[in-house]
Formats: sequence, C-alpha cells, structure tokens
Amino acid sequence: MDDLGQPISYLILEPGAAVLSSDGEKLGRVKEIRADTEKDIFDAIAVERGMLIGDQRLVLAEQVVGIYEQGVVLKLDAGEYESLPEPG
Repeated sequence: MDDLGQPISYLILEPGAAVLSSDGEKLGRVKEIRADTEKDIFDAIAVERGMLIGDQRLVLAEQVVGIYEQGVVLKLDAGEYESLPEPG
C-alpha cells in the first residue's frame, strides 16, 4: 500500500482522495463526504470508481479504518466493497 501520509480528520478530507480496500486494492476516489458537522459526526463517504454514472458505492463510517492525507482505507476487502449499496 502506498504511503498515504498522516492521519487527518474527515473535516479536511477532500473529494478526489483515493479509497483503498483492506487488501490494498485501489477502489476509486471519494466523491462526497457525508457528515453532520454541527454535531461533529462523520456518517459516510460516497466512492466513485470511474467516469461511469452509477458506478458508486456508499461506505459507512464504521467501515472506514483510517482517513489520511492522501486517501481512505476501508475495513472491507475488494469483494466486500462490491456488495455495498449505491448512494441514495
């Protein structure tokens, strides 16, 4: 797995950051960060694999291992990621 830099808060995570599975596979990029910033609660990220419309998955906060300067690492392997729902 590439060096993703230092851990960061979801508050400074930017769309476009890489999303990696627990087994090191690049799954896509962060499309959207979902949170209640007033209550400081991180809820989920929408991940976009490519340029195809509908090729997105919703990853809940509890499925995230870490958020870093250069990307997000999930608790899920690549196969488990594929079974996630699309964002609604």
